[in-house]
Amino acid sequence: MRGDGCGPGGEAWPVGRGRLPVLLGTLSSSGNGCELGSSGPRYHEWMKSEELQRLTASEPLTLEQEYAMQCSWREDADKCTFIVLDAEKWQTQPVPTEESCMAGDVNLFLTDIEDPTLGEIEVMIAEPSCRGQGFGTEAALLMMSYGVTRLGLTKFEAKIGQGNEPSIRMFQKLHFKQVAVSSIFQEVTFRLTMSEAEQQWLLEQTSHVEEKPYREGSTEPH
Repeated sequence: MRGDGCGPGGEAWPVGRGRLPVLLGTLSSSGNGCELGSSGPRYHEWMKSEELQRLTASEPLTLEQEYAMQCSWREDADKCTFIVLDAEKWQTQPVPTEESCMAGDVNLFLTDIEDPTLGEIEVMIAEPSCRGQGFGTEAALLMMSYGVTRLGLTKFEAKIGQGNEPSIRMFQKLHFKQVAVSSIFQEVTFRLTMSEAEQQWLLEQTSHVEEKPYREGSTEPH
């Protein structure tokens, strides 16, 4: 499976060693368009949660609407979407599947036409057993590293609901600074500019990362 949307065709993906998230794309594609990935039903069940809807400012969707949205994201060049997997589950299951190891997702939006070096990052750890264990922080670091090294990004923004204290604390821990508050949308905007010092810090934080090709149709990393 591949990373959806932007980037170099999903030819490689970051893998963390040890008990760290593994990033995988949500969909594959064929000559007939998008194929429905195994992540769809699990993701749909997650988003029935009123708490997740509140934290992510999302509306409940039907399964068909979920698939349609994922297919549109697969085709959009200004969006990168990866599923976050629990690497420990992946490594300990005899025959692991993406769906059984899913923890959440992480996204990059490249929608600022005037500044192609700016990416808006979103992280959601939806699996209850994976919350509060550093999955969100690790997923954000891996995605930021991907954005800097593969997409040439130099700035990141995160828009977070004012009541989402865990996410606010996480991005503050990642050196993001508050730059705006919207009372209309009830969200706070944080930004991080990747100075030389910040790039060095990010490199140190992701020194354990390996990028490996993912074979089409395979059920495990190679």
